Amino acid sequence: MLIKSLNYWRHNVNLGKFTTFSCLLMFLTIFSSFSYADEYSHGLSLFGKLKYDENFTHFDYVNPKAPKGGSVRYASVGSFDSLNPYILKGVSAAGSGLPFESLLIASSDEPDSSYGLVASEVKLAKDNSWVRFKINANARWHDGSRITAEDIIFSYQTIMDDGHPNFSIMLSGVEKVTSRSELEVTYHISDKENRKLPLIIGGLPILQKEYFSKHPFDKTTLDAPTGSGPYKITNVDPGRSITFERLKNYWGKDLPVNIGRFNFDKISYDYYRDRDVMVEALKAGEYDIHQEYTSKTWATAYDVKSVRDGWLIKEVLEDNTPSGVQAFFINTRRDKFKSRKVREALSYAFDYEWTNKNIFFGLYERMSSYFENSELSSKGLPEGDELKLLERFRGKIPNDVFVNEFIPPKTDGSGNIRRNLRTAASLLAEAGWDLVEGKRVNRKTNQVLEIEFLYYERTFERILAPYARNLEKLGIITSLRLVDVTQYIKRLEKHDFDITTRRFVQRLSPGAELLSYFSSETADQYGTLNSSGIKDSVVDALLIEVLSAKSREQLIVAARALDRILLWGHYMVPQWFKNTHHIVYWNYFDKPTLKPKYAIGFDTWWWNSEKVRAFKKYKSGD
Repeated sequence: MLIKSLNYWRHNVNLGKFTTFSCLLMFLTIFSSFSYADEYSHGLSLFGKLKYDENFTHFDYVNPKAPKGGSVRYASVGSFDSLNPYILKGVSAAGSGLPFESLLIASSDEPDSSYGLVASEVKLAKDNSWVRFKINANARWHDGSRITAEDIIFSYQTIMDDGHPNFSIMLSGVEKVTSRSELEVTYHISDKENRKLPLIIGGLPILQKEYFSKHPFDKTTLDAPTGSGPYKITNVDPGRSITFERLKNYWGKDLPVNIGRFNFDKISYDYYRDRDVMVEALKAGEYDIHQEYTSKTWATAYDVKSVRDGWLIKEVLEDNTPSGVQAFFINTRRDKFKSRKVREALSYAFDYEWTNKNIFFGLYERMSSYFENSELSSKGLPEGDELKLLERFRGKIPNDVFVNEFIPPKTDGSGNIRRNLRTAASLLAEAGWDLVEGKRVNRKTNQVLEIEFLYYERTFERILAPYARNLEKLGIITSLRLVDVTQYIKRLEKHDFDITTRRFVQRLSPGAELLSYFSSETADQYGTLNSSGIKDSVVDALLIEVLSAKSREQLIVAARALDRILLWGHYMVPQWFKNTHHIVYWNYFDKPTLKPKYAIGFDTWWWNSEKVRAFKKYKSGD
């Protein structure tokens, strides 16, 4: 069943000395600089002051005089069959959240701050028992009708009843939602220590009651919904493309949080069957902006005239956000992966150093944390408050946590990993899997160890094939299963795989998304993100520590402790990361001088008509 209240964690998880701690939730976080019950504020922040005061006119990372006009074309891989990004069913189109808004919107140059969007002001009870929003009297739906408290209450109830299961997890601390007028709404919070919940609430999508009372929210649809945001859907070619157009009379165009943003008159996404085809389309000028994730493509595919002439730009941007974790996730719901030693053995068969040298052109670093590229990542041995926290679990967690730094197995990059394979074979034997006539066989059940890798991008075979060969040297029968994107998503939702690659983006201050990733309660829920099926009472206890932290220092201590327990659980084989964004774009756009610290900032770019004219002359050969 879903988590109905975070009190579940207090009363049902075996926490030992941790029963006094309580859980909180996702999105952003709240503590010292909130406006409490005696005053309204223009925003909410975590662990510090809001950067922008109540009189701010625009974010620092925008050009407030950016001209409006032109268009921008993006691309995506696969297909889509829905325009609703908030339900489990179907595959939603890229950008399908653009028509929707929320009460608050996050700043991209602060780690944990949000400011009024549909809400003009927000007030938080001093004991955190409720959060109240004043709705901007000018806020309008695309049909011209006013956004009211009735819409907000309807949105909450609909998302809880019919939305993606993760919403129920994130909002489990909400008791009820009430209104005293059509422009004021109050969320009542059942867990008063849940200091992150108000910002989660502020970030929820707002749905029009009038529209969704007549159109089932829980069904996939290609009918454009009534929204309130700066763009509306104007054209849909099912599975192939979607187009949005900017509303000239958008109600929020002069809000400080929107000045200098949403500058294009038209935004479109075209779909391609795979990334190789997509890159060729970019070079042919069929779309405008591309974020490159494949190292080989970045290194070899852009040696073309348009790049040399300065019209197709390759740019590397600093990434100040946590890389999170990307890995081969091992499905522990399957009996063959129940043993920690079996899972550890799989790490010894993956030759990252050879992969990075021969396939990635040395562009990546090895991932060794669930909170990579952030101060939440565990390093060295635990000490100080982190050690004190972990000591409470001694005897329930691997002793390695206290005496060894977690470092993924290394090789010399030559491709000869016999030493690592010997270690892997010993671990498998200790776990009860013997080598019998060239096959790894369980000595109790006589089951042969077989592993299937599930993936949806053909280019990933160049990484999987060498790994599979190493596993086969251990007597493990290994197969690679390529499926289309839709099948892939469905199998992940049902947890129907042995091992698959996934990437989870972590927040600067993690919230309730961690419950979906790692909690025992979500391990067997359909559609949750607990890919490995983790069920561990110590992990549950440390999740509570992370989510209930009342200072940045407490958060760091708890997150590092959680990181160590997850790493030494060997629930995944770490892959790779880079702390930069690689983007490729046609040089007829302009962008602000200052990039937002925690985003790429595509929403702040604009169309340069003079560059467009010059580009047309370049293409024509004049």
